[in-house]
Amino acid sequence: MSGAEHMATTAFVMDERLICTGLEADNVKDALGILADNLQKYDFVKPSFKKAVQEREKKFPTGLPTMSIGVAIPHTDAEHVNIPAISIGILKKPVAFQMMGMPENTVMVEIIFMMAIRQSHAQLDMLQKLMGIIQKEDVLMKMKQCEDPAQVAAIFLELME
Repeated sequence: MSGAEHMATTAFVMDERLICTGLEADNVKDALGILADNLQKYDFVKPSFKKAVQEREKKFPTGLPTMSIGVAIPHTDAEHVNIPAISIGILKKPVAFQMMGMPENTVMVEIIFMMAIRQSHAQLDMLQKLMGIIQKEDVLMKMKQCEDPAQVAAIFLELME
Protein backbone atom coordinates (compact mmCIF):
# COMPACT_ATOMS: atom_id res chain seq x y z
CA MET A 1 0.00 0.00 0.00
CA SER A 2 1.59 3.30 -1.00
CA GLY A 3 1.44 6.42 1.13
CA ALA A 4 -1.35 7.88 -0.98
CA GLU A 5 -3.55 4.83 -0.75
CA HIS A 6 -5.86 4.23 2.12
CA MET A 7 -8.01 1.55 3.56
CA ALA A 8 -11.55 2.18 4.72
CA THR A 9 -13.46 0.29 7.34
CA THR A 10 -17.07 0.93 8.20
CA ALA A 11 -16.28 4.02 10.27
CA PHE A 12 -12.99 5.61 9.23
CA VAL A 13 -10.11 5.83 6.78
CA MET A 14 -6.65 4.56 7.67
CA ASP A 15 -4.20 6.41 5.46
CA GLU A 16 -0.45 5.92 5.88
CA ARG A 17 0.05 9.66 5.39
CA LEU A 18 -1.73 10.11 8.72
CA ILE A 19 0.79 7.99 10.63
CA CYS A 20 3.69 9.94 12.08
CA THR A 21 6.58 7.84 13.37
CA GLY A 22 9.45 9.48 15.24
CA LEU A 23 7.13 12.37 16.13
CA GLU A 24 8.96 15.13 18.00
CA ALA A 25 6.88 17.29 20.33
CA ASP A 26 7.67 19.21 23.51
CA ASN A 27 4.18 19.11 24.98
CA VAL A 28 0.58 18.04 24.48
CA LYS A 29 -0.36 21.11 22.45
CA ASP A 30 2.52 20.53 20.02
CA ALA A 31 1.82 16.82 19.66
CA LEU A 32 -1.88 17.36 18.99
CA GLY A 33 -1.12 20.28 16.68
CA ILE A 34 1.23 18.25 14.50
CA LEU A 35 -1.28 15.42 14.07
CA ALA A 36 -4.19 17.83 13.50
CA ASP A 37 -2.20 19.84 10.94
CA ASN A 38 -1.42 16.63 9.10
CA LEU A 39 -5.09 15.61 9.07
CA GLN A 40 -5.97 19.04 7.68
CA LYS A 41 -3.18 18.93 5.08
CA TYR A 42 -4.95 15.98 3.46
CA ASP A 43 -8.42 17.51 3.95
CA PHE A 44 -9.66 14.95 6.47
CA VAL A 45 -10.55 17.74 8.90
CA LYS A 46 -11.56 21.38 8.79
CA PRO A 47 -9.22 24.19 9.88
CA SER A 48 -11.21 24.40 13.14
CA PHE A 49 -10.23 20.84 14.14
CA LYS A 50 -6.81 21.70 15.58
CA LYS A 51 -8.02 24.26 18.10
CA ALA A 52 -11.08 22.16 18.95
CA VAL A 53 -9.07 19.01 19.70
CA GLN A 54 -6.54 20.98 21.77
CA GLU A 55 -9.31 22.68 23.77
CA ARG A 56 -11.18 19.42 24.32
CA GLU A 57 -8.01 17.76 25.60
CA LYS A 58 -7.70 20.50 28.26
CA LYS A 59 -11.26 19.89 29.49
CA PHE A 60 -11.46 16.12 28.96
CA PRO A 61 -7.95 14.61 29.11
CA THR A 62 -7.36 11.38 27.20
CA GLY A 63 -4.09 10.03 28.60
CA LEU A 64 -4.31 6.33 29.46
CA PRO A 65 -1.63 4.44 31.37
CA THR A 66 -0.78 0.89 30.41
CA MET A 67 1.78 -1.45 31.92
CA SER A 68 4.55 -0.17 29.67
CA ILE A 69 3.47 2.51 27.19
CA GLY A 70 1.21 5.49 27.84
CA VAL A 71 -1.33 6.25 25.13
CA ALA A 72 -3.75 9.09 24.40
CA ILE A 73 -6.93 9.02 22.34
CA PRO A 74 -7.76 12.67 21.57
CA HIS A 75 -10.80 13.58 19.51
CA THR A 76 -13.35 16.36 19.16
CA ASP A 77 -16.79 17.08 17.77
CA ALA A 78 -17.91 15.77 14.38
CA GLU A 79 -18.55 19.27 13.02
CA HIS A 80 -14.77 19.69 12.58
CA VAL A 81 -14.38 16.54 10.46
CA ASN A 82 -14.61 16.21 6.66
CA ILE A 83 -13.70 12.53 6.26
CA PRO A 84 -13.68 10.07 9.17
CA ALA A 85 -10.10 8.97 9.83
CA ILE A 86 -7.60 8.03 12.48
CA SER A 87 -4.13 9.50 12.81
CA ILE A 88 -1.45 7.72 14.80
CA GLY A 89 1.55 9.46 16.30
CA ILE A 90 4.49 7.45 17.61
CA LEU A 91 6.43 9.90 19.78
CA LYS A 92 10.21 9.94 19.78
CA LYS A 93 10.18 11.03 23.44
CA PRO A 94 7.18 10.67 25.77
CA VAL A 95 4.96 13.70 26.40
CA ALA A 96 3.04 14.25 29.65
CA PHE A 97 -0.74 14.11 29.12
CA GLN A 98 -3.30 14.47 31.87
CA MET A 99 -4.92 11.15 32.76
CA MET A 100 -8.44 10.41 31.58
CA GLY A 101 -10.80 10.63 34.55
CA MET A 102 -8.00 11.75 36.90
CA PRO A 103 -6.60 15.01 35.48
CA GLU A 104 -4.52 15.62 38.59
CA ASN A 105 -2.30 12.72 37.40
CA THR A 106 -0.17 12.60 34.28
CA VAL A 107 0.63 9.83 31.84
CA MET A 108 3.85 9.78 29.83
CA VAL A 109 2.36 9.16 26.40
CA GLU A 110 4.31 7.48 23.62
CA ILE A 111 1.50 6.63 21.18
CA ILE A 112 -1.37 8.92 20.20
CA PHE A 113 -4.47 7.64 18.43
CA MET A 114 -6.22 10.81 17.19
CA MET A 115 -9.77 10.18 16.05
CA ALA A 116 -11.55 12.30 13.46
CA ILE A 117 -14.99 10.72 13.55
CA ARG A 118 -18.29 12.10 12.23
CA GLN A 119 -20.90 9.97 14.02
CA SER A 120 -21.21 9.37 17.76
CA HIS A 121 -21.94 5.65 17.33
CA ALA A 122 -18.83 5.32 15.17
CA GLN A 123 -16.81 7.14 17.82
CA LEU A 124 -18.03 4.77 20.52
CA ASP A 125 -17.24 1.76 18.32
CA MET A 126 -13.75 3.13 17.61
CA LEU A 127 -13.12 3.81 21.31
CA GLN A 128 -14.09 0.25 22.17
CA LYS A 129 -11.76 -1.15 19.51
CA LEU A 130 -8.94 1.14 20.64
CA MET A 131 -9.41 0.02 24.23
CA GLY A 132 -8.90 -3.55 23.03
CA ILE A 133 -5.66 -2.56 21.29
CA ILE A 134 -4.44 -0.54 24.27
CA GLN A 135 -4.76 -3.57 26.49
CA LYS A 136 -2.34 -5.54 24.29
CA GLU A 137 1.10 -4.56 25.58
CA ASP A 138 2.92 -6.60 22.93
CA VAL A 139 1.05 -4.79 20.15
CA LEU A 140 1.83 -1.36 21.61
CA MET A 141 5.51 -2.30 21.91
CA LYS A 142 5.55 -3.52 18.29
CA MET A 143 3.91 -0.28 17.10
CA LYS A 144 6.33 1.83 19.15
CA GLN A 145 9.30 0.15 17.46
CA CYS A 146 8.01 0.71 13.91
CA GLU A 147 9.73 3.30 11.80
CA ASP A 148 7.66 2.68 8.68
CA PRO A 149 4.07 4.03 8.69
CA ALA A 150 3.01 1.06 6.52
CA GLN A 151 4.02 -1.34 9.32
CA VAL A 152 2.01 0.64 11.88
CA ALA A 153 -1.01 0.68 9.55
CA ALA A 154 -0.77 -3.07 8.97
CA ILE A 155 -0.63 -3.84 12.71
CA PHE A 156 -3.51 -1.46 13.43
CA LEU A 157 -5.77 -2.67 10.63
CA GLU A 158 -5.22 -6.31 11.51
CA LEU A 159 -6.50 -5.62 15.02
CA MET A 160 -9.47 -3.58 13.81
CA GLU A 161 -10.98 -6.47 11.85
